[in-house]
Amino acid sequence: MLRKTVLTIIVLLVIVLLYLGWKVAGSGTAFEGNKYTLFVKTGAGFEEVLQTLRSDNVLKDPGLFNFLARQYGLPRNLKAGRYEIKRGAGVLGILQMLRNGRQSPVNLVITKLRTKEDFARFLGNRMECDSMSVINFLNSPDSLRSMGLDTNNVMTMVIPNTYSFFWNTPVTSLMRRLHHEEQKFWNDSRIKKAQNIGLTPQQVYILASVIEEETTKYDEMPLMASVYINRLNRGMPLGADPTIKYAIRNFAAKRVTLKMISESAASPYNTYKNKGLPPGPICTPAIKTIDATLEAASTNYLYFCAKPDFSGYHNFAVTDAEHFKNARAYQKALNRLNIN
Repeated sequence: MLRKTVLTIIVLLVIVLLYLGWKVAGSGTAFEGNKYTLFVKTGAGFEEVLQTLRSDNVLKDPGLFNFLARQYGLPRNLKAGRYEIKRGAGVLGILQMLRNGRQSPVNLVITKLRTKEDFARFLGNRMECDSMSVINFLNSPDSLRSMGLDTNNVMTMVIPNTYSFFWNTPVTSLMRRLHHEEQKFWNDSRIKKAQNIGLTPQQVYILASVIEEETTKYDEMPLMASVYINRLNRGMPLGADPTIKYAIRNFAAKRVTLKMISESAASPYNTYKNKGLPPGPICTPAIKTIDATLEAASTNYLYFCAKPDFSGYHNFAVTDAEHFKNARAYQKALNRLNIN
């Protein structure tokens, strides 16, 4: 009888242990999708994280998770970050991930951004840092001085590409990484090409930002670069319409008018009034645009104007008379379509 009782107890213990093992190592998730992303803010406590997991119905058994987390020392070892919990993950695996800080990085895909404020919002929407902390860094001469930048040209360090960061990377570290990537981008070959057209890397970036806003046709960008370089070398104002749009922050304008040029007269980005390049970029140009600018053609062109067929291409000219003829043809085409 005793033997039978002992055997029964052993069987029950085995069943309990198997059940507990299944609860711990088996699927501990309750959400529907393929994964759940948990954001643990810097300074957040375990109770706050547990409440998030409860309210978002992430776990099948939050009580078990809470019990094991405390046995595992998670409350005092919780690390901030962005964690991807896959559907079907076990409680023990989730605990280990949080305790060891095994974050899932954020892939920042930087494309065309026009202003520092755009960049700050972009980072604020994807990283733990808020947009105000980014703006404060970008507008701080002391923060930028060590990187050889100022508040005007700071955006020249942002090379559009895909970068991998941990979600809770501090603003200073994030910016230094971008600056490091920019230094790598300007290799010996690109620096040599910049020297050949008489510009510094930062000046190439600024010029490329203007060209990026002028055309989407990469095959004519070297011609466009030649126009601007010729004007710079002759001491002529660039007369670039996109810089006026940037100065008045009207990026949707189809035509730049005399009124717009007048309204932006006080802006250093008014390249009808001021000679030379604007003090900073007017967008973050694509790598292809930067490289096309570095391949500036050798021409005598001083002007270009959009073709009246609206193909996106431009007519290039050497003389005022040629340019005025091209400009009149384009203006007539705009008027026919009532584009103001």
